[in-house]
Amino acid sequence: MKNDENNANGFEGKLIALQNNMMNFALTLTTNREEAKDLLQETTLRALDNKEKYYENVNFKGWVFTIMHNIFVNNYRRIVRTQTVVDQTENLYHLNLPQDSGFDTPEGAYTIAEITKSINSFSDEYKVPFTMHVSGYKYEEIAQTLTLPIGTVKSRIFFARKRLQEMLKDYKFQDRE
Repeated sequence: MKNDENNANGFEGKLIALQNNMMNFALTLTTNREEAKDLLQETTLRALDNKEKYYENVNFKGWVFTIMHNIFVNNYRRIVRTQTVVDQTENLYHLNLPQDSGFDTPEGAYTIAEITKSINSFSDEYKVPFTMHVSGYKYEEIAQTLTLPIGTVKSRIFFARKRLQEMLKDYKFQDRE
């Protein structure tokens, strides 16, 4: 983009005109008005800071929405990273549990023991992909590690999850929202 006065005003004008659409998109990403406002503000500032990287023949709305989506994803990843603990247990089944999971109570410890017992009852063809997925591995990584088609990995994780839900259906878990 050329850095003359007309193009700078055109860029800023487009950005201002897009604010309502950006807010709607931010709301769909965050589902929270205050977080959406923060995301909108951060996106606007990032777009202004990077206006020299925008080219006139590029879809402006798509460019700005991509910036917003990337900010949202990066913020989400940062939050997940800061709320994760490393499992020091021998069997490593409880990797990446949120710190506020409530498992430090006797009732929570009993629940973890029951979950672990249930998972251990699975055959390896279901237990291994499921525990890898719970540990944070992506479907593609699991498929490569186990030399299985990705569809097989996804279905085994799905069926393991359904079986675990069925086995533990009598337990009442607290809502974490």
